[in-house]
Amino acid sequence: MPLPPETTLADIDWNLLWQNARKQKSWSSKGPADWDKKADSFAGRNAGSAYVSLLLARLALTPDLTVLDVGSGPGTLAIPLAERVRSITALDYSAGMLAALNRQIQASNIQNIRTIQGSWEDDWQQLGIAKHDIAIASRSLAVDDLALALRKLNDYATGYVFITDRIAPTPFDPAAFAAIGREFQSGPDYIYTVNILYSMAIHPSIEILELERDTVFADMEEALQSYVWMFKDLSSREEEALRGYLNSRVIPSPPSAGKQITIRREHPPQWALIWWQKDRPLE
Repeated sequence: MPLPPETTLADIDWNLLWQNARKQKSWSSKGPADWDKKADSFAGRNAGSAYVSLLLARLALTPDLTVLDVGSGPGTLAIPLAERVRSITALDYSAGMLAALNRQIQASNIQNIRTIQGSWEDDWQQLGIAKHDIAIASRSLAVDDLALALRKLNDYATGYVFITDRIAPTPFDPAAFAAIGREFQSGPDYIYTVNILYSMAIHPSIEILELERDTVFADMEEALQSYVWMFKDLSSREEEALRGYLNSRVIPSPPSAGKQITIRREHPPQWALIWWQKDRPLE
């Protein structure tokens, strides 16, 4: 349906468009219970990842800073950040993810990470969260009300806000959907985030973080479980088709790799690093 001829950018409700696009996505959003089950495997696979190194190199860090890590997961960022800043508040709605993080905190005797269970929708003030020098949302903006989440991040930061948001089709593999006979609809990505920020009079910097197309797994079963996570209610036929697709994407490994296999994706995973420095409160 064509827009009225007088329509301008200011007339577009990007938050509504975000919500509409989320309704059309072909992947299912994960709740706390889903992430509880994935906590340990997620922690192991993301520890020391190239993504973390790329992001940490771009954060404005000094030893005196306080950091709010929203959607912290099992400490993918919080653990390496702990030795670079004064203190970190790790917020996540998954008890399993925070349990995995707390185990790492205890094992490494880390003293400057505080964990809080809570969601984007909760009252952060009631959760005892104060303003921090830096607020971070790393790959954690799969929310229904994106404008609310962005406003909260901005309100709880006094210095900088850093966001990493997906660039479609990341983190999904459209070819895997096609291989099992399912349609792929990406849903909204970072461009909605940028436009909502623009409507809030925030003009962020943007940098593309591109990862390698190749992912190394311990064996085919680990690769399969990593891909199964993309789908809801896989049938046995679909799972076999998915296994066949993954076998077709295996690239040769040296004999020293043992059972390890490397899967090469058609598209390299890409994340948009979106950040801004606080200069004034939102009107």
